[in-house]
Amino acid sequence: MGDLSDGDLRLTRRIASLPYPLAVILGNHDRGRDRSGEILRQQLTLLGDNHCAWGQRQWSSPALSVVGARPCSAGGGYQLSKAVEAVYGPVTLQESARRIADAANAAPSNLPLVVLAHCGPSGLGSDPASPCGRDWKTPAIDWGDQDLALALDLMARQRPADLVVFGHMHHKLKRSSGLRQSLLQDRRGTAYVNAACVPRLGVDQSGRSLMHLSWAEFVDARLTHLSHRWYSSDAALIHEEVLPLQNSVAC
Repeated sequence: MGDLSDGDLRLTRRIASLPYPLAVILGNHDRGRDRSGEILRQQLTLLGDNHCAWGQRQWSSPALSVVGARPCSAGGGYQLSKAVEAVYGPVTLQESARRIADAANAAPSNLPLVVLAHCGPSGLGSDPASPCGRDWKTPAIDWGDQDLALALDLMARQRPADLVVFGHMHHKLKRSSGLRQSLLQDRRGTAYVNAACVPRLGVDQSGRSLMHLSWAEFVDARLTHLSHRWYSSDAALIHEEVLPLQNSVAC
């Protein structure tokens, strides 16, 4: 989901060394303040094939296909940072969308199809509390990625995504005491989940350390469960907020 750090490579090294199936998308903060692309290149070298931007990863266990959206997005329509352009070249909006859609169209039809992005697509609402709504200044507008929205439309001609997971826009709103909407589900059945519960590490009232995870379950290729979960340091599930799929349909 990205924003592992502000260009610090230590957490990236730890993630890359995990002995589990991994799919990682880098966020706008991961390139640090470097405009040359050198820090971004180092991040990509550490992650190797685990970084799935404009590509696809799949496994038999868990049975899953993951497609990566554009790397290092900062939302707000479509723009490439100097660092991203230095590494990837001058990718246009249409080319970015086509890369995402082509990766998805190559995924096996019998596996769940998950799209992993840093910022979610445009079209999910323009209120401050919308999954990708701008909440830090007025007027509130849709701050989603246009290339991802276009890619999802292109993908749907063959097969819609089952789940789109992203972050970037924190759950706690900046200009009010409210929380951002975590889940929307469109007419095609695609579920959109903003997983940016920040900070991910915290403590409960008793001082016990907790970690937040967004959790999805599939039966065959059908999404059956979504939730936000908080675990203790010994991997015990302490609290779960279930996100009701059937009652979260967007127009």
